[in-house]
Amino acid sequence: MSFSHRFDPSILREYDIRGIVGETLHDADAFAIGRAFGSIVARAGGTRVAVGYDGRLSSPALEAALVKGLMASGIAVLRIGLGPTPMLYFAAATLATDGAVMVTGSHNPPDYNGFKMMLGKKPFFGRAITDLGEMAARGDVVAEATGRETREDVRAAYIARLLADYDGGARPLTVVWDPGNGAAGAVLGQFVAGLPGTHTVINGDVDGHFPAHHPDPTVPANLRQLIAAVRDQKADLGIAFDGDADRVGVVDDQGEILFGDQIMVLLARDVLAARPGATIIADVKASQVLFDEIAKAGGAPLMWKTGHSLIKAKMAETGAPLAGEMSGHIFFADRWYGFDDALYAALRLLGIVARMTSRLSEVRAALPALAATPELRFDCAERRKFAIVAEVAARLREAGAKVNDTDGVRVQTEDGWWLLRASNTQAVLVARAEAKDQDGLDRLKAAIADQLAHSGLAAPDFSGSHAGH
Repeated sequence: MSFSHRFDPSILREYDIRGIVGETLHDADAFAIGRAFGSIVARAGGTRVAVGYDGRLSSPALEAALVKGLMASGIAVLRIGLGPTPMLYFAAATLATDGAVMVTGSHNPPDYNGFKMMLGKKPFFGRAITDLGEMAARGDVVAEATGRETREDVRAAYIARLLADYDGGARPLTVVWDPGNGAAGAVLGQFVAGLPGTHTVINGDVDGHFPAHHPDPTVPANLRQLIAAVRDQKADLGIAFDGDADRVGVVDDQGEILFGDQIMVLLARDVLAARPGATIIADVKASQVLFDEIAKAGGAPLMWKTGHSLIKAKMAETGAPLAGEMSGHIFFADRWYGFDDALYAALRLLGIVARMTSRLSEVRAALPALAATPELRFDCAERRKFAIVAEVAARLREAGAKVNDTDGVRVQTEDGWWLLRASNTQAVLVARAEAKDQDGLDRLKAAIADQLAHSGLAAPDFSGSHAGH
């Protein structure tokens, strides 16, 4: 039977495949992804692919269609079932697999879904995703074959391996956990049962309607319930996850949010105590405080591009034991496998807090307080977004500005720094700025607005800017 399939071009993203179920993404797309990806694996000499899915309402049907496509390419499929994305990565790292596919909408709205992939032990992204789309359109796949499927329950092995790295001793902590009705809920109860202390899980039932709040821990409004529970229980800290548990959010004992780069400061100090001089990677959106603190702790800070696949590839290249993004993706190659795993990041943070003589809020308060904007995302036409960043870069260079062009433009001034980059996954531009004080921040925001105006775009809403981070 001949095969060819055309995807809606909007679903083939830089880091994964993602779309709106019933509009741009259908079960037929899932089958075609399996058929094309299975062919790529087979042509590379592979035979086995692990598959998992998150708690979204559309995930079981998409997973079933994906499995059929893989099997039609002669692949032996290990179906690990419902769980966090890192659990699939764990399966790929510890079982003899030649690839892995996770059906997940990550932190997108409930009507979205998508696929994150690994070929061998490496992320499958960028040009490889474009090539997959072109292969499917041409019908360039291996001859139809009959693969087989087995169900593989890796939950117990995953939880045991997580718990094996707990290094907080027997000191009992009081912790509140909020998986936001996302996929972490499938393993969280068993996980916390193996930790010392008192653990409360809220919104622990996996529910693709996300009845409590949207599972994105980078949005402060989504942490309100967790903050209230931490304060009410006088807990040591609170932990939140996104929908597929590859991103972490943290609230300290006072109910204050630690942002991704602040979490990284604590983790980096701990890793560098054991691995002096190691390279620690953070993305271009991270605070200058993080890069300074890595250097202060004896590490080699490396600023890199935003995007979980890009960071993972850079970690493998540099041998960095730790990397992190503002978005809460945290990657440990120190005692772990080099992938982003929010449960593992939480475990390592708990170990640090249990060993500390001070409270987490005191450590947060001791970090330099800077005035900063949050990550500002604003609409920009797909065909213009990269061009605008290029125009801004050209004008800045002509003016003799200090520009880092690792990912977009990050401009250093006497006041601090500002960033403008194009999102790889949406028709938006991303801006951020950080200064020593509010006056400096206002000047940086004015510089962003001025550059955007020169390229015919209105400035984003800066009203969320804040001091203290």
